[in-house]
Amino acid sequence: MTGTTGIGWIGAGRMGAAMAGRLLDAGHPVRVWNRTRAKAEALVPRGATVADEVADLGGCDVVFVMVSTSDDLREVLRGLFAGEHLPGTVVDCSTVSAEASAAARAESAKRGVRFVAAPVSGNPHVVAAGGACLVASGDRESFDGVRALLDTIGRTAVYAGPGEVSRLVKLCHNLYLGMMVESLVEVVTLAEKGGVDRAAFLEFLNGTVLASDWVRNRTPDLVGQDWQPTFTTALLRKDFDLGLGAARAEEVPMPVASLVHQIIQAAIGRGHRDDDFLSLYEVQAANAGLRDPR
Repeated sequence: MTGTTGIGWIGAGRMGAAMAGRLLDAGHPVRVWNRTRAKAEALVPRGATVADEVADLGGCDVVFVMVSTSDDLREVLRGLFAGEHLPGTVVDCSTVSAEASAAARAESAKRGVRFVAAPVSGNPHVVAAGGACLVASGDRESFDGVRALLDTIGRTAVYAGPGEVSRLVKLCHNLYLGMMVESLVEVVTLAEKGGVDRAAFLEFLNGTVLASDWVRNRTPDLVGQDWQPTFTTALLRKDFDLGLGAARAEEVPMPVASLVHQIIQAAIGRGHRDDDFLSLYEVQAANAGLRDPR
């Protein structure tokens, strides 16, 4: 991007740090703000500078946002827009509701700031390896203006259309992800209770036409019951709340997703709130009598 005064980055959690790291490794100047300063400082060895206040990022041409919830997005934009200077474009990569996104777009437009909604698919490991996929919406000119940066962060950046349509795309993605994982842990549990070694069953599955890179990559975690979070059960519940809300608004029945929503709630009730969502296996195994209820 010509004439850039640098890139601002809000949110240096697991995903945000991995995404900002892609820009830093490509040689872009990135100034980072995070509510917990130590997380922003962890990017300094890779070339980042740390902002004391979120408003300090206003002098950047482009400011990326990667936060957890709709409320977080509203809060950080209030701080960003309270400064003396304003950015040219805000790119929000968070998974938030269409309503929150539209409100953020409207607040940005009032100040003459362009707004691109660009949620991302991929866990921190996938992002760091350059395998993330981003889906964007807003006006096409604004998307084209940040396309090179999005292509640096991920493998694919798809323009889905105007307004907030990218939010619906990402929610559909996460609904499918949750349903897919629940289906996986159900058949794994059935095989295991029937006397099949869990690792052997997954080795077979990963050699069939039903295999996917995601399942192959997560097989060691499922076999070893390693629930170190790439994406927590609590965040998956948040996205199911949003996705099922969108389905109600569009009058689309979602019987499978609605059931999985309750299973996710059961996993949180059993203590897996901050575990990786692959811990849905623990709920299924306990229900099948393979594990003591937690």
